[in-house]
Amino acid sequence: MLRFQILFQDQNIAVIAKGPSLLSVPYPGCRAKTALSLLEDAMRKRGTYSSKHRPFAVHRLDKETSGVMMFALNERAQKTIMDKWQQIVTERIYRAVAENPRGKKNPLPESGTIDSPLAYNAYNVAFVPKPGSKFKTIPARTNYKIIKRSKDFTLFELSLDTGRKNQIRAHLASLGYPLTGDKNYRAKTNRFNRLALHARTLEFVHPWTKEKTRFEIPEPKEWEEI
Repeated sequence: MLRFQILFQDQNIAVIAKGPSLLSVPYPGCRAKTALSLLEDAMRKRGTYSSKHRPFAVHRLDKETSGVMMFALNERAQKTIMDKWQQIVTERIYRAVAENPRGKKNPLPESGTIDSPLAYNAYNVAFVPKPGSKFKTIPARTNYKIIKRSKDFTLFELSLDTGRKNQIRAHLASLGYPLTGDKNYRAKTNRFNRLALHARTLEFVHPWTKEKTRFEIPEPKEWEEI
């Protein structure tokens, strides 16, 4: 997958494909290139960048997560999209390759919902606390469908009812399915030299044209092959 590609751009919205190992937006003091800065660079080259027409984040993908992202291109658009996100965005689908549970754990059903509140540690990494613990939690719901299974790995398709940081990774790891390449959740393998999480589909109703628009970038073929 390319590190960065613009899929769509008009006066209010840009949709991009972000590769792995690329931050969505900078953190304080960050000098590395990000999806936001690369979009700014592309707009400057096209002569469409100005103080009133520039990218603003409306959601994020983790650095190691690849896939489809949306940016607003002015402050008014950012406010409109963020205020009406649940109405505007009609579908977000992820794909992930997870290690199968070790030991005698029963495999997950073919589809279902993981409804487990999340807590965050001192490093802002999400986890599912054990029942009865006193951690502060927030609600989190992940819908999943199993696309393929092998002896060692499972290919999941996932959608989120809540968009919490690390939600997919924490939910699957809590059930014994850490994503391959995910050191934070004690994965034993790194089959693709990256975190195996990909934002495959973004579908939304354009707030200004009212057209339903869908962008889909498949995950790498190797994910299904294993």
